[in-house]
Amino acid sequence: MKRILIITGPTASGKTDFAISCAKELNGEIISADSMQIYRNLDIGTAKPNLTERQDIPHYLIDEVEAGEEYSVQQFVKSARERIDDITSRGKLPIVVGGTGLYIKSLIYPYSFASSKKDVELRKKYNKLLNEKGKEYIFSLLASKDKLASEKIHPNDTKRVIRALEIIEQTGRTKSEQNTESQKPIYDYVLVALTMDREVLYKKINDRVDKMFDKGLVQEVKTLFDEGEVSWESQSMQAIGYKEFKNYFSSAISLDELKELIKKNSRNYAKRQLTFIRGLENVVWFDIEKEKEKALKYVVSRFKENKNGN
Repeated sequence: MKRILIITGPTASGKTDFAISCAKELNGEIISADSMQIYRNLDIGTAKPNLTERQDIPHYLIDEVEAGEEYSVQQFVKSARERIDDITSRGKLPIVVGGTGLYIKSLIYPYSFASSKKDVELRKKYNKLLNEKGKEYIFSLLASKDKLASEKIHPNDTKRVIRALEIIEQTGRTKSEQNTESQKPIYDYVLVALTMDREVLYKKINDRVDKMFDKGLVQEVKTLFDEGEVSWESQSMQAIGYKEFKNYFSSAISLDELKELIKKNSRNYAKRQLTFIRGLENVVWFDIEKEKEKALKYVVSRFKENKNGN
């Protein structure tokens, strides 16, 4: 069973910096588990590490697809497993890093919610219901068919609600049933989650958003549309830090209101990330503000122990 290190945590928790420290100590290479850093030209709004920040550590699954393309959990799992095989074959340690919890869970287990292929017609059907009857209606449909899934998906997260309904109709089994069918992980993994005091995290999120605007986020989004790379229907434009621009470009909100909306949505997303991560098995938590050295020592010891046969 291949060994991997997984580093996760909410947005702005310092995952990239910590992962690079681990990679240097353990001869590792990094696989991104971020659903938005996969897109080319979405750099500022995704806080994508630039070449300097990567410090010569190989990073994979960043800038893999065009901004207007769709990208699924299933595609991520396939690509990530191929990278894990390659990195391991060269005697290096695969380090999976990111805050997209569904990516991480789907990677660990052999069967996942991602295993069923997308059904375009079913998706059209549920999107039509969404447009005609609203998000409360489609969420009530999910609750009636898969109560457990509805308790784990926010009603506003219509993309995941529709995906869960799609799976049920496609397979005749609920997402919850499928997720419990195979609970044995396919990797020998160490899973570290980074956290910090909530007020500190929220300040970091707010500061990060301010820096994104200073770096040129408005121009980045404008260029994507001016060059025809995306539309408001593009999957990438549903991401926090991008979707909010629709109202700004239509002059419905001011620049200051746009900034505050992105900050608010980012803070709410961090809460959801933490909730999801708490549901994963074998998570070891570290307050990265207070315990970075302790976290690094823990990770190094886990992998050095294995090498020594302990």
